Amino acid sequence: MIVALIKRNLKLYYRDKAAVFFSMLGAMLIILLYIMFLGNMIKGVAEEFAGEHARFFMDSWIMAGVIAAASMTTCLAGFGIMVDDRAKKIVRDFESSPIPRSRLVLSYVLSSVIIGLSMSFFTFVLAQGYILLYGGQFLSILGLVQMIGWIILSVSASSAFVFFLVALIKSQNAFGTLSSLIGTLIGFITGVYVPIGNLPDAIQWIIKFFPVSHSAAAMRQIMMNEAVNLAYVPAEIKTFMGITFEYGDATMTITGHAIVLVITFIVFYGLSVLVMSKHKEKQ
Repeated sequence: MIVALIKRNLKLYYRDKAAVFFSMLGAMLIILLYIMFLGNMIKGVAEEFAGEHARFFMDSWIMAGVIAAASMTTCLAGFGIMVDDRAKKIVRDFESSPIPRSRLVLSYVLSSVIIGLSMSFFTFVLAQGYILLYGGQFLSILGLVQMIGWIILSVSASSAFVFFLVALIKSQNAFGTLSSLIGTLIGFITGVYVPIGNLPDAIQWIIKFFPVSHSAAAMRQIMMNEAVNLAYVPAEIKTFMGITFEYGDATMTITGHAIVLVITFIVFYGLSVLVMSKHKEKQ
């Protein structure tokens, strides 16, 4: 039964071409701004230590941010089906059937994860194509395996985070506002529109607490290391560009980023279950 529900949700999502487009809009805006404005402005920073690989280095930086952004915006779009079902009272029809509520909710979650994974991997393929088009190289086998793992981890954490937000929403208008807000801010959260080092300290600290920011940082370390060994990149540049996160005198390791995402997954799915349970009690 749950497989049938997931198939139904996926068909509804992919049938709505506008929903698919807008779920990728934030990522597309990042690429557009990079091509038009940010690319040449930031490339000069990398030429000092990356030399002829400066374009490859910066393309990897931007594309890592795009992939991380897509993992959140597409998961959020996947939960739009749950919001629609609530608004149209379709949920009540499901709940009056023999289908357990837990399975119904799980079908929405798994659908969001599948949508997030498929669209994030699609974005990753496009990103690699873009990098190759402008003289870069495809990831090594090790880098490819690492990126697959990070995309799965990023989608899982992002899905949990947005599930909690959506669980608090009761109308399509509120969901539309949330989607617009995240789509607009995602470039700042991932430190792409403005490198994190250019932001006030208070804003930097806020960004460092968003799970998708940790996804972007980890993916940058993997992808950019293919262009230039990050050991030779000045520490202040890595901090400025959001490749590494500093908390006082401590620098977070890539393992630390993974731990943050795992904790996000556990905590926010737990909170979401509590919120959904309260909704059930009120009904």
